[in-house]
Amino acid sequence: MQTNFSEAALADPAMQASEAVIRKCVHCGFCTATCPTYVLLGDELDSPRGRIYLMKDMLEKQAQPTQEIVKHIDRCLSCLSCMTTCPSGVNYMHLVDHARAYIHDRYRRPFQDRLFRALLAWTLPHPARFRLALRLARLARPVAPLFDKWPALRPLAAMLKLAPARIAAKIPDPQRLSATRRGRVALLQGCAEPVLRPEFRAAAIRVLDRAGFDIAVPEGEGCCGALVHHMGREEASLSAARRNVDAWMREMDGAGLDAILITASGCGTTIKDYGFMLRNDPVYAEKAQRVSAIAKDISEFLATVDMPAANGHGLVVAYHAACSLQHGQKVTEAPKQLLTRAGFTVRSPAEAHLCCGSAGTYNILQPDIAGQLGQRKAANLDRLEADVIATGNIGCAMQIGQRAATPIAHTIELLDWASGGPAPSSLKHLEKGYSHDPHHARPGQ
Repeated sequence: MQTNFSEAALADPAMQASEAVIRKCVHCGFCTATCPTYVLLGDELDSPRGRIYLMKDMLEKQAQPTQEIVKHIDRCLSCLSCMTTCPSGVNYMHLVDHARAYIHDRYRRPFQDRLFRALLAWTLPHPARFRLALRLARLARPVAPLFDKWPALRPLAAMLKLAPARIAAKIPDPQRLSATRRGRVALLQGCAEPVLRPEFRAAAIRVLDRAGFDIAVPEGEGCCGALVHHMGREEASLSAARRNVDAWMREMDGAGLDAILITASGCGTTIKDYGFMLRNDPVYAEKAQRVSAIAKDISEFLATVDMPAANGHGLVVAYHAACSLQHGQKVTEAPKQLLTRAGFTVRSPAEAHLCCGSAGTYNILQPDIAGQLGQRKAANLDRLEADVIATGNIGCAMQIGQRAATPIAHTIELLDWASGGPAPSSLKHLEKGYSHDPHHARPGQ
């Protein structure tokens, strides 16, 4: 695609990067077939190609963002399915992230929109605040249908609906049991996941312990910055990245780390991009590259490790590939291979490439589109008639779990159960009658 950025505009490194991305687009339109919003809405401006035209025009002219441009950029899920489809290697992620930061700095949103976004940015990256917000949300849930009647208040209604009926209790890190030590890793603690589903981390620690890995708990580690990054709050996201780089570098330069492991794939996509995000920071550029180089999704890491004998209990698993894992990180086969090796029968749904509608804060800020995508994804997964849905991202687990008839668990929970750990909380009804003997079959088989 031909561009006409001024020399003054290209003096900005962010503009340089975006111009290079835009020039790679050849207008082929392959991306439209796999874009969830285009599939739902059929509007060219709600396709990656259409949004690239809008972003090009805005950034080239260094124009004030219009309400129309903001509407279509906001509707993008950042699912990155377009990047998997694109034959030209267009890095849509970097372009839309820059456009969102540009919009955040130059566009004044309506008051209620600014309020909701500020509330999300203030709350979600901080576990203590998030836990308090969930307690308050439980009290206010009865009025959610009332808020749903006013379009301006639908994000608030979505927040209340997403709040779980029961706040999960904190789970201390399990005691290490294995005497075999074959390496040392850091396991991201995260922000939303430990509040909503702390059992994910506990399962990951047990699996890593059985595999013989020590787990570091870096001092100062916090939210990865993904949530604010995708809302265009660039300074907040870069601050989070620097804090985590500092925390992990202390471990890398001290006792050493073989990997930084992530159980929330949305976080993993961002951490693997720290090197790009901090590329222009003379203090952090090289350190961020080192951190990104050893960041791995937990399934990606375990796929390279000799795992202990496991028993899949004869269960059929419907595997939901989180967009941030399959499109953002290009990790597609590792989770399914791990589940299969553990003795589960794995099935993939129709439209596996389409987003479930969670997408960080998307299911709050764009509840109507997110709801349609969530129902569509849940229906496709339920059609597989599996015993459980497996996913590798907390957002997907919450979004699909609210809509699917099939129980849902994290992939690491199933691997933990198969190798001797407790059944996932969503499968407690199946725990009786199963043993951890690898030769034990499912009742009735």
